[in-house]
Amino acid sequence: MIDRSRLRALMEREQAEFTARNPASRRAFEQAEHLFGRVPMTWMNKRAGDFPLYLATAHGARVTDIDGHDYVDLALGDTAAMAGHSPRATVDAVSRRFRDLGGASAMMPTEDAEWVGAELSRRFGLTKWSYSLTATDANRWAIRIVRAITGRPKILFNSYCYHGSVDEALIVTGPDGEGVSREGNVGAPVDVTMTSRVAEYNDLEGLERQLAHGDVAAVLMEPALTNIGIVLPQPGYLEQVRELTRAYGTLLINDETHTFSAGPGGCTALWGLEPDMLTIGKAIGGGVPAGAYGMSADFAERVLARTDLDLVDMGGVGGTLAGNALSVAAMRATLEHVLTDTAFAGMTALSERFTADVNAVISEFGLPWSIQQFGARAEYRFASPAPVNGTESRAALDLELDDYLHLYLANRGILLTPFHNMALMCPETTIDDVALHGRLFRDAVKELVGR
Repeated sequence: MIDRSRLRALMEREQAEFTARNPASRRAFEQAEHLFGRVPMTWMNKRAGDFPLYLATAHGARVTDIDGHDYVDLALGDTAAMAGHSPRATVDAVSRRFRDLGGASAMMPTEDAEWVGAELSRRFGLTKWSYSLTATDANRWAIRIVRAITGRPKILFNSYCYHGSVDEALIVTGPDGEGVSREGNVGAPVDVTMTSRVAEYNDLEGLERQLAHGDVAAVLMEPALTNIGIVLPQPGYLEQVRELTRAYGTLLINDETHTFSAGPGGCTALWGLEPDMLTIGKAIGGGVPAGAYGMSADFAERVLARTDLDLVDMGGVGGTLAGNALSVAAMRATLEHVLTDTAFAGMTALSERFTADVNAVISEFGLPWSIQQFGARAEYRFASPAPVNGTESRAALDLELDDYLHLYLANRGILLTPFHNMALMCPETTIDDVALHGRLFRDAVKELVGR
């Protein structure tokens, strides 16, 4: 239905507007000669414009760039700022810990650590916790633990999953349904099929076929796919995953780093899931680097019973700064005062309103698009019905449409997650913010379809 020549003409117009209104960001990018790719991290080059917008300030659900433009931030750090930018309770706790009490890197535990562990247990159901600085590191440690305990070498992932930069996770299903290295994989230490197996999300038959080899230590999965576009579980799928893993002596690890948006205890609490381990990061620190991994009581006992494992020194994956007093103080404040049950209820209600607005536009213009929503997160897709696995979701990508909508909205004061069309609500997001997106989204689509 999309006239591509019209789309390209609109993109040229939006690109010219973007360049004209952001001279300071353009200049900063052009002068960044000592940064690899001219940005602090190369993923910052995933952008619709010819250069990234440069940050000046960020508070709550708003950011301001160095050209002085204010934006409603629906990207919120790709979940890292789901608590909002610089939430007051977190800022106060971090300031007190760092400025008044000190000792952020003292290599000593704090009482806050036990409070955070107890709160994570209350929310997610797993009873023993340890900390990292990122969810990526939490996943790496979880993988090492399950391999040690089971004596099995391989980890099973869903095709086009996302678990940070974990080497083992960069596997997708090939044409024959077996695993191959994900395209663009940088510097893989070994062929990923030596360390990993893969099955499509929502494919129980494919999952069982891979588990039947008897060499899978654990299934590491997001309860719902997020980073290839939101893909939700079909009825009964997650329950059957748990049954199959138990039947084949395989452990289950839930990565709730992004799916924490589902509610105070993520999908694990919302859907009554029973993983052996759980990993999480980003949002729980309120903007301060923090991650955690949890274990069920039974599994923790199995790990601690292995006296042959050096869990103190060589097994201390996570680094010297993992569990530092500053990160732990940030986690406590964020969980206790910011990302509360009440906050999630409001964020979810706003996400539902966002979804309704987008659905209304899709219906009005008869577009073969869809939107997926769970909890505080929603994302529109250029496919209908919505994809049911990672490979389908990958095939539904339309980078030209992505860039047009991102640029159109950015030029008018709305930021979406740069990797895809995902919108995330935080406790400071308002109904007016959501309504503004709804109006601008309709305007963008109306211009695109020419009526």
